[in-house]
Amino acid sequence: MRALLFPGQGSQSVGMGKALADASPVARELFQEVDDALSQHLYRIMCEGPESDLTLTENAQPAIMANAIATLRVMEREGGFRVGDKADYVAGHSLGEYSALCAAQAFDVPTTARLLKLRGQAMQAAVPVGEGAMAALLGADIEKAQALADAAAEGEVCTVANDNDPTQVVISGHRGAVERAVGLVKDFGIKRGVLLPVSAPFHCPLMQPAADAMADALGKVSINAPLLPVYANVLAAPIAAPDDIRARLVEQVTGRVRWRESIAAMWEAGVTDFVELGGKVLGPMVKRIAPDAKVISVVTMDDIEAALGAL
Repeated sequence: MRALLFPGQGSQSVGMGKALADASPVARELFQEVDDALSQHLYRIMCEGPESDLTLTENAQPAIMANAIATLRVMEREGGFRVGDKADYVAGHSLGEYSALCAAQAFDVPTTARLLKLRGQAMQAAVPVGEGAMAALLGADIEKAQALADAAAEGEVCTVANDNDPTQVVISGHRGAVERAVGLVKDFGIKRGVLLPVSAPFHCPLMQPAADAMADALGKVSINAPLLPVYANVLAAPIAAPDDIRARLVEQVTGRVRWRESIAAMWEAGVTDFVELGGKVLGPMVKRIAPDAKVISVVTMDDIEAALGAL
């Protein structure tokens, strides 16, 4: 069995998508479709930067989606790849869940781009700059991370945001609490805590205003039944009903990204092959969760040709 995976925020870089677009009119068409949907020259920012503009949450989220879906679109149009025939599940890390749903045709590309633009704007606006923070805990499992977050909270919000793999957990919340947590890592047997260069504390209760904004937006769009089930971040389980998808995407804004559990659950369900589209971030995490899994990360035209030959 096979799952297609889609990366999340932090996988963006200036120049992303350029080589693909230079080599394929199909990719160029996809990037133009996203630009048109957003009434913005997002592809120019992807190619030329500046990095500060690309890193803005409202740009990074649709850009990462566009890059991943362009990769898939080239495989489909130029290589005859069919998602419904070649995969059993899709999954994405945080915003990547929208990419996964787009790949499975639950959303069309313009709708996905507009939802992610709004999601980025709403997440940025939910907490004043400087009041929130996130930190990666290296050498931490979920139990140690939770104990640390509880100890550091002291009445503020400090919670596990991303359970990425057995060695990396991300916490999120009020800046003071997250900074206290970083200072306490050794006391909890955690190797290191690193503050992340993000502009807002994602996937924690402080994001409730953004969750409300997404509930409103998602209530106004139609969601098709996906070609294949998507593993929901907040459940670490597959869903396929449109109303279920809508509800889980709202919960996802404040809820934990249960990535380690999702990959482990897919492996237990019989998925042995994982294909990451548009990035090389999730593949290493998969190998740390399911060491015997086969993992392919597809970014370049050479990657696409190799993947098409292997799938």
